[in-house]
Amino acid sequence: MPTVVVMDVSLSMTRPVSVEGSEEYQRKHLAVHGLTMLFEHMATNYKLEFTALVVFSSLWELMVPFTRDYNTLQEALSNMDDYDKTCLESALLGVCNVVQQEWGAAIPCQVVLVTDGCLGIGRGSLRHSLATCNQRNESSRFPLPFPFPSKLYIMCMANLEELQSSDSLDCLERLIDLNNGEGQIFTIDGPLCLKNVQSMFGKLIDLAYTPFHAVLKCGHLTSDVQVFPRPEPFIIDEEIDPIPKAINTDLEIVGFIDIADISSPPVLSRHLVLPIALNKEGDEVGPGITDETEDENSANQIAGKIPNFCVLLHGSLKVEGMVAIVQLGPEWHGMLYSQADSKKKSNLMMSLFEPGPEPLPWLGKMAQLGPISDAKENPYGEDDNKSPFPLQPKNKRSYAQNVTVWIKPSGLQTDVQKILRNARKLPEKTQTFYKELNRLRKAALAFGFLDLLKGVADMLERECTLLPDTAHPDAAFQLTHAAQQLKAASNGTSDYAAYDHNIAPLQTDFSSSSTERI
Repeated sequence: MPTVVVMDVSLSMTRPVSVEGSEEYQRKHLAVHGLTMLFEHMATNYKLEFTALVVFSSLWELMVPFTRDYNTLQEALSNMDDYDKTCLESALLGVCNVVQQEWGAAIPCQVVLVTDGCLGIGRGSLRHSLATCNQRNESSRFPLPFPFPSKLYIMCMANLEELQSSDSLDCLERLIDLNNGEGQIFTIDGPLCLKNVQSMFGKLIDLAYTPFHAVLKCGHLTSDVQVFPRPEPFIIDEEIDPIPKAINTDLEIVGFIDIADISSPPVLSRHLVLPIALNKEGDEVGPGITDETEDENSANQIAGKIPNFCVLLHGSLKVEGMVAIVQLGPEWHGMLYSQADSKKKSNLMMSLFEPGPEPLPWLGKMAQLGPISDAKENPYGEDDNKSPFPLQPKNKRSYAQNVTVWIKPSGLQTDVQKILRNARKLPEKTQTFYKELNRLRKAALAFGFLDLLKGVADMLERECTLLPDTAHPDAAFQLTHAAQQLKAASNGTSDYAAYDHNIAPLQTDFSSSSTERI
């Protein structure tokens, strides 16, 4: 995920620090030393990370837009000027603008704020901003929480005792709370010196910038890989005591499936899977990414001559048009697939499904999927012209049924008229009459519209009295029977008012004799 480094260049950062030796250091120099260490680590282990550099005092400035060129970022650190007072709210507004212009509001971003813990003075200080943040309208709201998923890491060029002597630590902790608790405050342990600053930035690296290495397995074939960006632990909301679930470092492929069958499933996140090349002595060379230096190019050329299962898998999935189902943990799966960036370049990607035994309903339970050879006959057909998916659900979905809807009076009037038309054509329309009658009865019971049942019963009794002399005798019996059943259901207390109860045609001598003739 992208990173924005926000550097405090206010006058308070120029305060001198007593460091052993003749050279005089400022807090700004300590911050530059720590950021240089961070950039060097990212240049080696996080080459795909996009990073931007923002400086601020009372105003903010984008020094370096999002880039993967860490030499440019390190050069910018040495060209920073000193400005006036601290205004953290201005810096946070700058971060919002920079990230939203480049990435929008959906991409997670990490914000590294480097400051000395001074909150500023007067209007624009952090104390003033926090005191008035609840009294603002939407157009001038405080920039936290960020409008995009984020983690805020505050690197203080001060030790804990110095921050606790004022209310600086409480105000900085309030910033983390306003960002939905996503982030952490780092302080220097002990006196202010280069060694302790390195230790503080080392903790940040261990927490947020440690590459995720795993072993990709398929039977006896294995490959060391790096998953980028680092997969975040997933918390299941439905659990009583939510526990973050992290993916295993052993990623085992459990099967393969056609792209058409898996379609475009919902996923939690997507990641690049990069092979880690090992030389003959077993030392790590690094991910298979092209570099500009001659030494790294030669190392990659050597690594390119060593067979690698990750490369074989990528090529196979691309040619066969399939995806690999990979086990991430207990009842947690994902998929590996080839995604093309352009006509000539493609990457091996891994998408994470939601944890659970049935993440994709149309595939059924993952544990019940098996090889084609276990089936009595090929589920894809002799000519590969059919598919066993999607699986039909056992329970009929509510949205797949014909639901009775009475949004307008005309809908109800149409259903009642349909029953009356069939009533006048009894006994020929007996089955259709009872089908429509039961549909209306169930809808009325579901809506609690019991007066409708009584009203329709009265209509059927009236139709019975209006039958002509030439009408079939069975018609009067069926109408009277239906009216009695509806009246019994309209009371809401008898067994006839049960939702699952259906009104069956009355068996009469006339109906049995007509059945015998048929």
